[in-house]
Amino acid sequence: QVQLVESGGGLVEAGGSLRLSCAASGSIFSIPVMGWYRQAPGKQRGLVATITAAGSTNSADSVKGRFTISRDSAKNTVYLQMNSLKPEDTAVYYCNAVVQTTPHFGPSNYWGQGTQLTVSS
Repeated sequence: QVQLVESGGGLVEAGGSLRLSCAASGSIFSIPVMGWYRQAPGKQRGLVATITAAGSTNSADSVKGRFTISRDSAKNTVYLQMNSLKPEDTAVYYCNAVVQTTPHFGPSNYWGQGTQLTVSS
């Protein structure tokens, strides 16, 4: 099994910065993709940013230029540096990883438990 443990959420004022971390552990052969999604109250969960093992990134238009995703593949850890935070960034942030646990089977999707980010105006 694979576990994703997030850390770094909290309360921050608008314009502030925060960094989220997510570490994957367990039976891991490779992690082709890691990423962050978020869900605000009353809304569906949506993409924030993803990063491949090769370092290619993709992010939502709403966070471009403010959020930066990175990963430390040696530690199976993904980070989300969030700058110039806005009240509309308030949400539960979920770590996601596409993990291949053995070389014999295809990858599966895993989620963290979520971490709350609240941005006050």
